[in-house]
Amino acid sequence: MFSKMSLTPWRGRFGLRHREREAEHPLEAFHREFDDLFETLRRSFDLPMLGQYEMPFAAMMPRIDVVEDENRIRIAVELPGMDEKDVEVTLSDNVLTIKGEKKVETKETEKPYAYMERSYGSFCRRIPLDVEVVTDKVEATFEKGVLSVDLPKTAEAKKTFKKVPIRTVGTVKKLEKAA
Repeated sequence: MFSKMSLTPWRGRFGLRHREREAEHPLEAFHREFDDLFETLRRSFDLPMLGQYEMPFAAMMPRIDVVEDENRIRIAVELPGMDEKDVEVTLSDNVLTIKGEKKVETKETEKPYAYMERSYGSFCRRIPLDVEVVTDKVEATFEKGVLSVDLPKTAEAKKTFKKVPIRTVGTVKKLEKAA
């Protein structure tokens, strides 16, 4: 039977693809060689690829949205399948820390078989804040798997906020011609 490696063209120095790489950018070559290194390492330990029921590291890292205006910073964190009791929010030294642990257990028992699956994982996101916030008025709410954190800015931080208008390239050229 053929293995995956026997069907792949040899990629050594004088392999089939050597001439294609002569004009390759050094960073692309580094990226390719780094990927090859980890693939070789994975094969040498006979590690399986991530299967249907295995969770990669990034899957436990929740996605966040950060929105800032002149009065506050709002942070929304997607935490599907979790409850507020599984999440901890702290603010210390202008760093917002969101920690949590997800525990999922699935159990099916039908004759003639029984099926049970467990999944555990924890995460910790630290979000540095570059402005001072009113710590006494920070609020966190949890609804339908979304954690929302509202961080009101101090009066001094509100003064430093400035919205910069964005012009299109055509507008800049017209202004240069007028000058």
